Amino acid sequence: MSSALEQKIIFDADLIRRYDQAGPRYTSYPTAPHFHSDFGEKQLIQALQGSNAQARPLSLYFHIPFCENLCFYCACTKVVTRHHEWGSPYVARLDQEMALYLSYLDSSRPVEQLHFGGGTPTFLRQPDLRRLLESIHHHFQLLADDQGEYGIEIDPRALEPGTLSLLRDFGFNRISIGVQDLDSAVQKAVHREQSLELTATVIAEARSLGFRSVSLDLIYGLPLQTPERFAATLDAVIALRPDRLSVFNYAHLPECFPAQKRILDGDIPAPENKLRILAESIATLQEAGYVYIGMDHFALPEDELTLAQREGSLYRNFQGYSTHAGSDLLAFGMSAIAMIGSTYSQNIKELDAWGARLDQGHLPVERGVQLSTEDLLRRHVINRLTCDFRLDFNRLQQQYGIDFHTHFRDCLPALERLKKDGLIQMDSDNLQVTPRGRLLIRHVCMVFDAYLPHKAVHYSRVI
Repeated sequence: MSSALEQKIIFDADLIRRYDQAGPRYTSYPTAPHFHSDFGEKQLIQALQGSNAQARPLSLYFHIPFCENLCFYCACTKVVTRHHEWGSPYVARLDQEMALYLSYLDSSRPVEQLHFGGGTPTFLRQPDLRRLLESIHHHFQLLADDQGEYGIEIDPRALEPGTLSLLRDFGFNRISIGVQDLDSAVQKAVHREQSLELTATVIAEARSLGFRSVSLDLIYGLPLQTPERFAATLDAVIALRPDRLSVFNYAHLPECFPAQKRILDGDIPAPENKLRILAESIATLQEAGYVYIGMDHFALPEDELTLAQREGSLYRNFQGYSTHAGSDLLAFGMSAIAMIGSTYSQNIKELDAWGARLDQGHLPVERGVQLSTEDLLRRHVINRLTCDFRLDFNRLQQQYGIDFHTHFRDCLPALERLKKDGLIQMDSDNLQVTPRGRLLIRHVCMVFDAYLPHKAVHYSRVI
């Protein structure tokens, strides 16, 4: 079987139509809908104390929920406000939360990865941002000399002069920018107007300051999009030569996300147009030299994600694809999700309740899950599929002491169907996702998801 990196994606429209159903994105396993309230502060404290013995490096995530404007497509946990003064008490409570964590955690462990997400992290005005950065530096052991993977999501419309320089001085070396679409009609329809010139200016400044990675996000399937309009957006974006590109499918779930009710069903591209947009985008990106990493993500051949995939060390977590598989992920802020040892935990999603819990001196965890041995095995299987497009059965036996065909006997009929339809190749030693199957990798992973049949959950469609 050939290396996954050598494969080109084959866009098989008939196959995609047959398999395009709803399913998880697998930033975790079990996925977040299966977290439960039986996992609380006590269980999180035990996980933190247990992680000290393992002495794994740390990854830190900070959720900054505030946005000045509401983007109608958005499914993130956010607080829409023009009151920038709300940033000050939020930063103060993040400091409280870090101090509480470190009541139970060895703070000498190095921070290999740091990420600010949202919301809009650059909603914070510079005095508040500086206080947050100083607080992180006070509580944790950050890596010097650009050794860490420290990134932040940037909204160019909410970026004060000097903020990028402040971030770079602190050690940030990656930025991610939401673009979504550059067509003015589409931007108005989703209430997010952002010019190409503004985006290009931010990228140029970041590169001049020495940020070593720029990632851009696009969304296909937004209202009023056409293949021609999206092609123009993609050409303009490729000209900026981002190191990484994400091309997400818009998940229209107005019953779950009320803001999406402002998007008219009749404005959403027909399924055949969405497929054409995706097919043409993939062809354009591959022609421009981008490698399909998986799950909507593309990267340049020299990017760290591409190199990690080649070496078999790529990993996937709540921040997307990562090169830091061996870290414990600590999460701060309302709704943030941590991954510590064999546990996941999510903070309270409501701003005032999250703050009140901290003011009472408690970690603001709302729910979570302790993974079983079987969960850990299936998480490994799903992670390797999403990162490598391949499973080595002999390695599974060495690591977990199982015979693949015996342990997953209940999955074999579904795998045989995938094999018959050309999504996978499988023999006695390996499972390999084919070029036709790579776009449907979520569907391949769903075969191994033991939770899917037992709970009705609203997921986005695979394509």
